[in-house]
Amino acid sequence: MTGWIRAALAAAALLVASPGAQAREPVDVALVLAVDVSRSMSRRELTIQRDGYAAALNHPDVIRAIGQGAYGRIAVTMFEWAGESAIREVFGWTLVETGADADRLSAIVGSSSPVGLRRTSISGAILHAAKLLDEAPFDGFRKVIDISGDGPNNQGQPVLPAREAALANRIVINGLPLMTSDGPGGGFNIADLDAYYSECVIGGPGSFLVPVTSWDQFPEAIRRKLILEIGGLPPVEQSVIPAQSSPGLGFRAPSEPYDCLIGEKIWDQRRWMFDDP
Repeated sequence: MTGWIRAALAAAALLVASPGAQAREPVDVALVLAVDVSRSMSRRELTIQRDGYAAALNHPDVIRAIGQGAYGRIAVTMFEWAGESAIREVFGWTLVETGADADRLSAIVGSSSPVGLRRTSISGAILHAAKLLDEAPFDGFRKVIDISGDGPNNQGQPVLPAREAALANRIVINGLPLMTSDGPGGGFNIADLDAYYSECVIGGPGSFLVPVTSWDQFPEAIRRKLILEIGGLPPVEQSVIPAQSSPGLGFRAPSEPYDCLIGEKIWDQRRWMFDDP
């Protein structure tokens, strides 16, 4: 029955392709992993983050989640980001159907050497991820941007217009706010980064965030997040926070709008520390 459903979905995808257009291979999820490497993260944190993604990508639970989809395959790409023009591809669009596929991606990530770069442009990362999804050679039944970060947007356009542009293209944005830092740029971080991500970054049907308050939580957090994203499952765990639930969690009162320009304001106040034009 599962095979029949997959065949029917593939045939339907070919039928709806416009005449003359090259049909893109259908997948359950087209997933962009956007990984923060801003200088507010220490070398140790960058290493933990890299190893956490490498371990999650080929974890048996993640492979099982991929196999349970209607098509039984996903497409994924990964890039590192910091400032608006500081973007580095880790691997391009790759089809993942089997454990061997996932092992190859895990090895690529595990052998990469992330380097901390200046500034934090969440908006730039979202816009770049949305462009990747638009140009992908795969047709994701769901299109998801998975963005991690340890601070608010402080460069490029404000984050809200970038988020709205992505949501208008039926892209879901999930967040992994990293709420611990021993890097040199920690003075630009904020204590309520989970609230910032909830109010200003994530969005779309079923979107959620997974706050990380200690680096020993990171490997499990990214693994759990990937399983939810691949399976399209509603978050049910206490540590996984759905979109638009922040008032009930005590982040803020509903009558108090969150200042999504807080990162830009902090930068303006403290930019003298870095002599950045």
